[in-house]
Parts: sequence; C-alpha cells; structure tokens
Amino acid sequence: MPVSVKLLIGCAVVGASFLASTAGQADGYNPEALKSGRADPSMHLQQGSDQREAQKINDVIYKATGFGNTFMVVTGEGNVIIDTSLPSMAPRHKALLTAVSDAPIHSIILTHGHGDHTGGVALWQEAQTQVIAQQNSVEFLAYQKRFNGLFIQRNAAQFGFDLAGSTDAVKLENTGANLQPNQLFDQRMQFTLGAQQFELIHTPAETYDALTVWMPQYKAAFVGDLFYRSFPNIYTLRGTKPRWALDYIDSINRVLALEPEILLPSHGEPIMGAAAIRADLIRYRAAIQYVHDETVKGMNAGRDVYALMGEIKLPAELDIGEAYGWVSWSVRGIYEGYMGWFDGQPVTMYDQSPQSVYGDLVRLAGGAEAVAAVAQQQMNDKQLVKALRLIEAALEAEPNNKVALTMRLQILTALRKASGNLNESGWLNYGIKQTERQLAD
Repeated sequence: MPVSVKLLIGCAVVGASFLASTAGQADGYNPEALKSGRADPSMHLQQGSDQREAQKINDVIYKATGFGNTFMVVTGEGNVIIDTSLPSMAPRHKALLTAVSDAPIHSIILTHGHGDHTGGVALWQEAQTQVIAQQNSVEFLAYQKRFNGLFIQRNAAQFGFDLAGSTDAVKLENTGANLQPNQLFDQRMQFTLGAQQFELIHTPAETYDALTVWMPQYKAAFVGDLFYRSFPNIYTLRGTKPRWALDYIDSINRVLALEPEILLPSHGEPIMGAAAIRADLIRYRAAIQYVHDETVKGMNAGRDVYALMGEIKLPAELDIGEAYGWVSWSVRGIYEGYMGWFDGQPVTMYDQSPQSVYGDLVRLAGGAEAVAAVAQQQMNDKQLVKALRLIEAALEAEPNNKVALTMRLQILTALRKASGNLNESGWLNYGIKQTERQLAD
C-alpha cells in the first residue's frame, strides 16, 4: 500500500552535492591509491566521467557508470530507474540513458539512502513517478539529516576537499533534496510494468534500508552496495551506525538463493553468468564470515581490539582486496559494534583522554624535538604508524613545532605513497594538507 512520506535527505554519503561539485579539483582523491594497482577504479569519484553512451546489459537494461551507477529498465509502459548517482553525475547519466529511451519515468527504486544513490532523484522524478524505498529509509534519511553538518566535514576530509577555503562552497541548504518516497515496503514487494516483472527484497548490509531488485525473467539482481570489488566497508572512516557483518552474510544468502545470472552492483561492472556470480558471492561471504568469526573468537579470548586489528588477516584464498573497506577497520567495527567503547580498563571510564597526558610525557622526554628524534628512528625502521603516534604526542605538547610538523608531513606522505586504499588515501591527504597549512603559518 502506498505510504506518503516527506523527508529532507542529507545528500550524498551526506554532503555529496558539495563533494561531487568539487570532484574535479586537483586536491581531490589523490591518485596514489589508484597507482598502486590494488584499488578498483570503480570506487573513485571520477569513475565513468568519459562514458559517451549508455552501456547495454540486455534488451531492456542499460547502465550509466559513475561513483554510483544509474540503471534504467525499459518496459514499454514507462521506464524504471534504479539508483540515481551523485547530484553532479545525474545530469550526464540522464542524458546517456534518455538517449536510449525518453519514455516517462514510472518508478525510481533506491537500493539505499546514501547520496551516491539518491543524488539525482529530483532530476529524474516526474509528477507521476513512484519513488520506492525500503521502509527503514525513513529513519535512515532522518539520521543523515540529523548529522548533516558533521558528515559534510567528514566527507570533505575523506574525499579530499578543502574546508578551509570559502565556507560558501559548503551550502547546507543544497546538501539535501526534497525526497518524497511514495512507496515503502518491509520485506518484499512485487510489481509488473509492461512485460517486466520486478521483485524488491530487503537485503540490509551497508545500510539497514538496503534492498535488492530482482528481475526473474532475466535472472538479474541489482544489489546496490551489497557487493563490490573490495572487502566491504563494514566500518567507514567518515562515521556510521553499526554495520552488522552477519547482515551482509544473510543478505548475500538471499541473493544466492535467487541463482542470478546477471549481477548488477552499484559500483563497478556487471558480473555475467551464474557460475561466476556464485563463485564471487561465496568468496565474498566467506571473507566476511572469517573476519567476523576471528574477531568474536579473539574477543572471547580476552584480546584487545588493537591486537585483533593487527592480527586478523584474510587468508590467501579469501583475499578479496582492501581497496575501499579495510579488514582492520572492520575488526574494530565488529568489536565495538558488539561491545561498545569500554575496553575493560578502569582508566577508560573517565573523561581524560590519552592525549591529556601527552604533554607531560613529552616534557619528561626532553621536549618535542627529542620525541621527534625517536620518531625518526621509528621511521627509519619502517615503523611509520609508531612514528606518527610519537609525533602526535610531540605536537600535543608543542603544536607549532616546525621539526615535529615537518616529520609529520614526511610520515603522512610515506603512508600515502604506500596506500592501496582510497579511503585511507583520502584521510592521509587531509592530514597532509592540515600539516602543510600549519607549516606555512
């Protein structure tokens, strides 16, 4: 039954209109991670920018490629759009797809509420268009709106944009669109349009409003962000509510049970053929299960979260890459998702952070430059993260110490050069720009 819901969405992975509008600037996502050969370019903001015509999947399904693909299904009684990409990509996607068919838009189906899926809704929506989402989208979009300002800052850092520039660039009123889902469902929803059958299935994973679109005639599954060419972002550095590893596994099982022959993720290229799809999904599921189970095993053995972050690695047969999500971040996400922030140490109960004693320790060590000398030794020994920890302590004591700042810049640059993960590169870029700005003052 149709349910009218008026929502203001905090767009993009919240703030996407800002991110996408600046995606071409020189200090955006640094290409170091792409140069590594380990990062799938489909997860890069510029993906698909040179596409000249829509990709034909079969006689009725077409794809426009981006950081967030847009799919169109031609039915003869109006077109169905599945996801709408970022606000800046949506006009190009619409031009590519309407060149195939400019029939009225009967429905827009959103595989989930992140703005690289919802950013073009306003552009595609017509007076009669149904905007279909899973019912948890109501709360999820409200959550994004609630933390809109914070997410803008976090996304700007993760995706490499300069918040120190003109604040006019961050237009809060433009980071959302008046999104009005007028069709919500709980577990499953079916409809037929022309000769085309659609079944929508709740498949929570990266978000709890996530869904899969199943077209049984073609055995085609549009899976949103349930699968892409990297270990999944079970925890994303920009911040998120808990993403449950077991939800991913259950949802992958639902898709496997359909026995798809075409798999259409929202990032990356389609996978064709039942055997290839089954092999990829089973391996993906097994990798998630392994990380989950090893984390739980370590927790029950009394291991602390940092130890598990360092120890748990995917075995070779399950190594699906860490170009976007990262196993160690997921370990911590699973650990703290289950148990929260308290680590069992009495000192953690109180309101003094570890950084609160850095200044005292640095003074005892002889000052920031003495600590920087130890950090240099760690850097020489290829212990870059330990070196960075020492420099953070030095700068807590003496925030403008040029020796410590210069070493921080060197360490961050070395970490970025070694990075094969796009999100890691984004945050390293953010730290590099902060440090360069301090050194220039």
